[in-house]
Amino acid sequence: MRSDMEKIIREYIDKSLHMSLGTSQNNKPWVCEVHFVFDDQLNLYFRSLKSRRHSQEIAANPTVAGNIVAEHSVGEKAHGVYFEGTAVIIEDDDKRQKLLPLFESRLAADESIIEEARTAEGHQFYMITVENWYAFGDFGDGSVTKYQLVWNGGAK
Repeated sequence: MRSDMEKIIREYIDKSLHMSLGTSQNNKPWVCEVHFVFDDQLNLYFRSLKSRRHSQEIAANPTVAGNIVAEHSVGEKAHGVYFEGTAVIIEDDDKRQKLLPLFESRLAADESIIEEARTAEGHQFYMITVENWYAFGDFGDGSVTKYQLVWNGGAK
C-alpha cells in the first residue's frame, strides 16, 4: 500500500500549483495560500517575504501542516492531500540555485528570483521536510477513505 499511496500523492500534487500552509505561534493558528514546487524526495518549497505572518511564525516555530486540494463541485467526491512537517528558510545561495529548475518548470520563474532572494526585503526560499502525508478521498476502491503515509523525508 505504501508504494500505491506514494504514487497517488506524487500524481496528485503534480496537478496543483498552490497549497494551504498552516503555521502556529502562541497557540494561535494561521493558514495561508502559497505556490509550491517539490523535489524527488517530496520536500515542498515555496517563496515568501520574511515580513509575512507565516514566515515570522516559521522562524519562531518551524512545525507546519497543510493541504493541497483540487477544487471540486457540489456532488463530486472530495480528494485531498495533507501533510505535516518542518519548514526552514533556505539562505544558502547554492541551494537556492539548485531549486531554480523546479521553479522554472512549474511556476515559469526565472533567474530573477535568485537575485531577489539575495536582498533582505525580497522573497525568500523555504523548504518543508514532510514527515507524514495523508490522502483523503476515493482513490479507486469506491469509498472515501483517509490514508496515512509516514514519510520522514522518504526514508523507507
